[in-house]
Amino acid sequence: MSLLKVENIHVYYGSIHAIKGVSFEVNEGEIVTLIGANGAGKSTTLNTVSGLLKPKTGTIEFEGKSIVGVPANKIVSHGLALCPEGRRVFLQMTVQENLEMGGYTRPANEIEPSLANVYERFPRLKERYKQVAGTLSGGEQQMLAMGRALMSKPKLLMLDEPSMGLAPILVEQIFDIVKELNEAGTTILLVEQNARMALSIAHRAYVLETGTISMSGDAHELAEDDRVRKAYLGEA
Repeated sequence: MSLLKVENIHVYYGSIHAIKGVSFEVNEGEIVTLIGANGAGKSTTLNTVSGLLKPKTGTIEFEGKSIVGVPANKIVSHGLALCPEGRRVFLQMTVQENLEMGGYTRPANEIEPSLANVYERFPRLKERYKQVAGTLSGGEQQMLAMGRALMSKPKLLMLDEPSMGLAPILVEQIFDIVKELNEAGTTILLVEQNARMALSIAHRAYVLETGTISMSGDAHELAEDDRVRKAYLGEA
């Protein structure tokens, strides 16, 4: 079943035509990845779906209902959460305070169980629950950003460059967590510069080039496509 359906969206930054007729869908239970070079429009696409930007034309449906024009905070309550590029945790707040902020759409009696679930998924956060977020490592901050998004119990989790700036061993840990989240029932839309890792865990993929989708298909098949290997996997 299609959980998210985006059709022919056009997005502008002033006079700059950033997204040019992009269409894609995410089915329930999938990991779908958007890959592409810097400036291709990946983050702009996620920000548009999450309500931070409004498309000039086109439709965005979540569970069969239009969410175009719905404020970002209301979209979260529909079951769609964004873990933004650059993590953007509240640096002066503790780990637990950050997580509690992520659960603002949930009833008060669901906060404690949600915290317990996040701490089970991210034991390192449990160890540091009283620690100020600004003193965490980059990998820990990424785990916190993901945990904060999970506090809203999303049906669809959107991850924007979760591996950015992390050491290779931490990148592997983050991608393992993404796979585990999906296996536990969370549908995921992943934007990632590390195309090799993204294609290795995704079910399907779309390639964005200068605001348009140039290729799409099974993620493992795209990983074997010569054009993708040359342009995004660093292979001749």
